[in-house]
Amino acid sequence: MSNITDKYNFGMIGLGTMGRNLLLNMGDHGVAGAGYDKDATKGALLEEEGKGLKVKGFSDIKEFTASLTSPKAIMMLVPAGKIVDSVIEELLPLLDKGDILIDGGNSHFTDTNRRVDYLQSKGLHFFGMGISGGEEGARKGPSMMPGGDKEAYNVMKPILESIAAHVDGAPCVTYIGPGASGHFVKMVHNGIEYGLMQLISETYEILKNGLQLDNEAIGKVFTQWNEGLLQSFLMEITKDIFAYKEPGADHLLLDDIKDEARAKGTGKWTSQVAMDLQSPIPTIDSAVAMRDLSKYKELRVQASAIYSKNDSPLSVDKDAFLAQLEQAFYFSMIITYSQGMQMLSTASIEYKYDLQLAEIAKIWRGGCIIRSGFLNDIFTAYQKNNSLQHLLLDEGVAKIVIESLPGARAVIAAATGTGIAVPAYAASLSYFDNLRNKRMPSNLIQAQRDYFGAHTYELTGKEGVFHTQWAKK
Repeated sequence: MSNITDKYNFGMIGLGTMGRNLLLNMGDHGVAGAGYDKDATKGALLEEEGKGLKVKGFSDIKEFTASLTSPKAIMMLVPAGKIVDSVIEELLPLLDKGDILIDGGNSHFTDTNRRVDYLQSKGLHFFGMGISGGEEGARKGPSMMPGGDKEAYNVMKPILESIAAHVDGAPCVTYIGPGASGHFVKMVHNGIEYGLMQLISETYEILKNGLQLDNEAIGKVFTQWNEGLLQSFLMEITKDIFAYKEPGADHLLLDDIKDEARAKGTGKWTSQVAMDLQSPIPTIDSAVAMRDLSKYKELRVQASAIYSKNDSPLSVDKDAFLAQLEQAFYFSMIITYSQGMQMLSTASIEYKYDLQLAEIAKIWRGGCIIRSGFLNDIFTAYQKNNSLQHLLLDEGVAKIVIESLPGARAVIAAATGTGIAVPAYAASLSYFDNLRNKRMPSNLIQAQRDYFGAHTYELTGKEGVFHTQWAKK
């Protein structure tokens, strides 16, 4: 075991699953890492799992900071919110000017903005960094989104590139931009994640209740899809879920899990900020809403007793419909990514982040939760034109959308006709249909607003704003 007098060139505060595994990952790459957690058992677990690596756990924050080489480089991986501020205040008396502090948690980007200014005033280098990949990613290579103090990032760059996932030889980490851009991009990443997970859950219900497939057959569908166009991390773990039984059990663990989805709030933040930016993301919004609705279990049980549900199977050719369903998922997946990328594009202008969307797509291809084969298409689209106004305007992406659109229409029509809820699928299609609509019916909304509130309206081909007395006196 290392002595307390040993020096370590990186520090981690928070030795939960993510923090511990990131330190072990660094240890694999020759980085001597110290970890701090008030719970001494977590530090002991770090040392146990890190046998042969230069890692040490501390439960005394003064001893922890004293063990670090100067300038000190410390990452916080603690729950977002007041706890981050509390840790910062505890650390400040123990840090020197020029030390580096990194927030690797899922902090709200507005909190990161505030901390950037505060810590700069204290003479410290600080950046917020989104990290995606979960436990496995942290241990074997995550996708990381650092934004803020570029000088500090450049100091940390060799370490971060060494521990990141790699795709085609390129590390899945890049400098995102100034301020809180790193945490903003991670927030949008999480919103996309919400949308994709909701689409998969709706697909599950279509397969189970619409086509009345058993779990084994459903697992085979997800396995087959993951080997083709829909290859992705979320599809991969879904196929694994449909193969998992508890030791000695005769049925899937999935069947015992409550249908009440939890959330940590990052999807909600994405929806809230998108509305502030006036950047529509209806697929993601519906995913957030359905997680919320799932929590009203007792209410749903009461409603189910009043409103009978048609559990009869879809009257379709099963093989043909499965092909359409694969198309529908591909279409809706593309729309979900497109909404997220459009939000990033809008935020880049609004917050002066100067986001390089090709680079963001590039680092999402490995290590992270939303990695998929389609991210290569996104990367290619923005590599050709980083100022692309919308992903759906790319010629290559448009070709895929046109090819998969008939399947989306067929599946949504069949599902809604049978009473199967497909809010994320439907939101994706409606978003697309209005995006390609040269004249939306919003002129009527403007007329109504002017009628009841004298809010005025604009006319096609005529300058100025106008008001009408709509009702005859």
